[in-house]
Amino acid sequence: THPFSIPLSGLVAMPFTGSKPKPTPETKHFWDGCKIGKLLLQRCPDTGRAYFPPRPFSPFTGNRAVAVFEASGRATLHSYVIHHREVPGFTPPYAIAVVELEEGPRMMTNIVECPQTPEALKLDMPLEVVFRPVDGEISLPLFRPSKEGA
Repeated sequence: THPFSIPLSGLVAMPFTGSKPKPTPETKHFWDGCKIGKLLLQRCPDTGRAYFPPRPFSPFTGNRAVAVFEASGRATLHSYVIHHREVPGFTPPYAIAVVELEEGPRMMTNIVECPQTPEALKLDMPLEVVFRPVDGEISLPLFRPSKEGA
């Protein structure tokens, strides 16, 4: 396993039964990166700005000559809700969050390895990416409180 992978028990008490992402030609690089423990973003060649979700053109200029690069994996908690109802693949309560990546884009994810309470989930708290394997093809990028400097 990759050093940033987390055990299945870190998020659920049973095998993953949730909705599995289906890579498309536009998102394949992202999911291939997650599978090997890398958070891959795209960058606009004209502005240098990173963006997410993946798409074959820059959302800033429309340029199709976009570059893929490995993000730092660092983020801050921008917003969240704590979900208390059972959903296949998840054991409540769990945080559904929007994180702001160090590179600028925001992405929806889950916060793990942390109590799922307002007292523990502080806005702007530093986070780091971890990857949860769903199967041999898909790993989900999740975020936990940063261990840097801890």
